[in-house]
Amino acid sequence: MAIDYQYPHAVLLIFCKTPLLGQVKTRLMSELNAEEALAAHLELSRRILRLATKNRLCPVELWCAPTLEHPFFAEAARTYGVRLCEQQGRDLGERMHYALIRALCRYRCAVLIGSDCPSLTEDDLEAAINALDKAADAVFSPAEDGGYVLVGLNRPQPELFAAMPWGTSAVMEVTRARLAALGERHVELKPQWDVDTAEDFARYRKLINASED
Repeated sequence: MAIDYQYPHAVLLIFCKTPLLGQVKTRLMSELNAEEALAAHLELSRRILRLATKNRLCPVELWCAPTLEHPFFAEAARTYGVRLCEQQGRDLGERMHYALIRALCRYRCAVLIGSDCPSLTEDDLEAAINALDKAADAVFSPAEDGGYVLVGLNRPQPELFAAMPWGTSAVMEVTRARLAALGERHVELKPQWDVDTAEDFARYRKLINASED
């Protein structure tokens, strides 16, 4: 049965690492052991899947790496109704560009996020789609660490992903400069934060505990 989405012309892409022990959230292991880091990765991933699918905002695809052959991904497809796709590319920029190209062959606009940004809300996702609907060429949610946690496009933009200093505080600054050089109109949503370090995870736990009070 077809789902009645609010924005059927848009698609949300979630990038998620295969939950393998000792290979996810390794930067949390200054405070957590490998099992706890894996549990944190799964908790954050399920949280973003619930957020993305709970109100039928738009179709959702889960882009997996290095493989989609894992029981968690099969569970996600059954539970949340997401389409599973495998990331392709030698680095993050190539993988993001590939996913966006594939999505934009089938939808008018595409928004890509990671699986570990607990500050994102459904309003943020809707704002990104609306920005693209209102003639912006691109939309971003900058991250507090100088990167970004969300990118949305209405046509492929390979220049935004090639030879980017991923994992540094310069990513958003370089992206702004490239957009200006290309003459592209972009919108920036409010800054966000994701869970990379043990300090970030403590912040996340505090957020969860506050929401449960």
